Amino acid sequence: MAHRTRIKICGLTREADVDAAVEAGADALGFVLWPGSRRHVTAERAGELARRLPPFVTPVLLFVNATPAETGAGLDAVPQAVLQFHGDELPAQCRAAGRGYLRAARMGASGRVACGNESLDLLDFATRFGDAQALLLDAHVEGYGGSGKVFDWSLLQGVAEDVPLPLVLSGGLSPANVIDGITRVRPWAVDVSSGVEAAKGVKDATLMRRFCQAVRLADERLAPAG
Repeated sequence: MAHRTRIKICGLTREADVDAAVEAGADALGFVLWPGSRRHVTAERAGELARRLPPFVTPVLLFVNATPAETGAGLDAVPQAVLQFHGDELPAQCRAAGRGYLRAARMGASGRVACGNESLDLLDFATRFGDAQALLLDAHVEGYGGSGKVFDWSLLQGVAEDVPLPLVLSGGLSPANVIDGITRVRPWAVDVSSGVEAAKGVKDATLMRRFCQAVRLADERLAPAG
């Protein structure tokens, strides 16, 4: 059976954009609950937006070094959410909510991943967060949140297939480069934010549709013959 790459669109702030992302074919929508982001929404606002989602489209709440109270408030507002941790959270902190989670892995130029005060190779990082639903691979930049920058995908050659968790390719994806990213990395899912925006936190319906179409085209090209 041909693999179907899942699509997550992150940083939604408006009802019209939520509706357009669903119409385009997104499998998951991300809401940023980190106040340091220009795409930040409150837990209450995330709940309002998530209530527009139809069945089988998953809401994802993005946190950066949040307190248990902040994580709890997000889950109170969006009870069906998957969590995404994008800061220096340790495994015990990710597990504390008792909810499925994605762990962001910020890929450095050497292929190592920042983890608190440590620098781990990707396999060690995946082992440490072995109960995560997936690892979200992003570029390492100063600060937190989505980088909007592409990291060197060649760092994953000979490594990605050994990671015992599904991989979500993120960082600087757009309709123009997502086919190349899927072809080279073969991720379980892709995650896009700035690459489908008209402005920070304002999505472009045409770009979201083009992005989803490009993902499906990549899947068709990779499908086994016959």
